[in-house]
Amino acid sequence: MKKIMLVFGTRPEAIKMCPLVNELKARPEFDVGVCVTGQHREMLEQVLRVFGVEPDYDMSIMKSGQTLFDITSLVLLGMKEILEDFEPDIVLVHGDTTTSFAAALACFYLQIPIGHVEAGLRTYNLKSPFPEEFNRQAVDLITNLYFAPTEQSRQNLLKEGRDPQSIFVTGNTGIDALATTVRDDYENEHLEWAKESRLILITAHRRENLGEPMHCMFRAIRRLMDERDDLKAIYPIHMNPLVREAAHAELDGCDRIKLIEPLEVLDFHNFLAASHLILTDSGGIQEEAPSLGKPVLVMRDTTERPEGVAAGTLRLVGTSEEEIYKQASRLLDDEAAYAEMSHASNPYGDGTASRQISDILANL
Repeated sequence: MKKIMLVFGTRPEAIKMCPLVNELKARPEFDVGVCVTGQHREMLEQVLRVFGVEPDYDMSIMKSGQTLFDITSLVLLGMKEILEDFEPDIVLVHGDTTTSFAAALACFYLQIPIGHVEAGLRTYNLKSPFPEEFNRQAVDLITNLYFAPTEQSRQNLLKEGRDPQSIFVTGNTGIDALATTVRDDYENEHLEWAKESRLILITAHRRENLGEPMHCMFRAIRRLMDERDDLKAIYPIHMNPLVREAAHAELDGCDRIKLIEPLEVLDFHNFLAASHLILTDSGGIQEEAPSLGKPVLVMRDTTERPEGVAAGTLRLVGTSEEEIYKQASRLLDDEAAYAEMSHASNPYGDGTASRQISDILANL
């Protein structure tokens, strides 16, 4: 029986790892252990509840005012005892979080094989996104099995000299999650408030956008809303106090913009499904929204998901107020432009990534 441990610590990781946890646990050939670091706390627990995942190990590292130094050192030190207790044959980490980097480093020190889910994403700019670009490159440097979501990700790994036999293109496990969460009979008071309007869903939180870039983003959104009476916008606002300060400064006072608390994953995916347009600086949404036929404007200067841009499902608009306003206005006012983006093909998989990864692990 193969002993497999999955380690994750943030809400986005949990959304993408829980479908894989459940797929692996459904197979008798695997002994599965789940370790959560608690890099996020309440938001992480919400996702675990939705997918019915009970951690075997919970490091609970989150503390007020935590820094990258705190996360890295606490995860690295805490993982040693957990890995020595469970003795996994392989550890699976996800994506580009500091949890993934520190957990992978602990495995490397103990010479435990690493499987990287969502391997090979790149901007090749270590400052954007920060620190995620460093984290994913560092993890891929010491990974043994690469589960790349797309052919482009595979090509990135090959260019870096990774063994072709260790790279598998599986699609993205985040698409698997949508099959569990999006429901035809879903109801919510906020969506009821917006049901007669075209809904814009906003997410914004990236470190590199804090300060003036984020104010520019929100000012562009406010202009869009002030000029179009048929729009409503919902922003599940991030917990970061700097994000909240900027959002309230630029968006307060418009009765067609709702700032609400962060949503559980089931709610958020159904908000995506009900939206007309997504404005985001997030990562996973760039994969999820196109699966639902929703155009996405990415308020960042770089993206590690160029496949979506090439396919026409995403458009990179930066953080300039004028550019965000111009590109969003085009989609809101030009039906042909909107239809072109909403009907573009999704390059991020067909919802079978967890099954494919489990098959690969079973056949090793």
